[in-house]
Amino acid sequence: MSTETSPQVFTDVTLDPFVRGLLHRPANSNGKGLILTHGAGSNCQAPLLVAVAETLAAAGFTVLRCDLPYRQDRPYGPPGPGDATRDRAGLKNAVAALKNVATGRVFLGGLSYGGRQASMLCAELPEKSPELAAGLLLFSYPLHPPRKPQQLRTQHLSHLRTPTLFVHGTRDPFGSIAEIEQALKLIPATTKLLPVEGAGHDLGFKGKTKREDLPPNVLAEFQAFFVD
Repeated sequence: MSTETSPQVFTDVTLDPFVRGLLHRPANSNGKGLILTHGAGSNCQAPLLVAVAETLAAAGFTVLRCDLPYRQDRPYGPPGPGDATRDRAGLKNAVAALKNVATGRVFLGGLSYGGRQASMLCAELPEKSPELAAGLLLFSYPLHPPRKPQQLRTQHLSHLRTPTLFVHGTRDPFGSIAEIEQALKLIPATTKLLPVEGAGHDLGFKGKTKREDLPPNVLAEFQAFFVD
């Protein structure tokens, strides 16, 4: 399979917060959709997100790389203390927008801060409410600030009932593999961890450096975990 064309600018201004990003349409769609969003200091053009989006689109997925609301408001800098709630609302709107494009199940994914907000959004859903996303794909989950392992960001995980695939570097200062494995035990949903040997928080995508083997590995694990 291949993508139809280069990614297209995608916006939905009927929702508040707005949805803004780049949409990868596959040449031969499998009907399924995936939203990918970025970390705290980045945007939807993050090299890892681009590489994963291209790989999954080539396999038939419709992929939306979206900017979180804080990034739409400010082109640079990290999110502020009051941005998280609105960022989660933006992700919820992105899911709704992509469901108008994809005919099948829609998955939600993110890198670092974006992945954490995606997981918190799903954990906030009432227990018997309809699913927001069929599954979560979380890259470099920021389990705690570097060198501060006591400041765990795990409070919501016991309420997460969405199947989740974690992709995490073995040298990530935001959480060791052992720490991530312990955190996964808190989640009542099905989970899986894909360790990335030797990788830090950037998972081998820094500047012009790209870990070429990672996107195909993510695709294989994603299909095995969620699709097959």
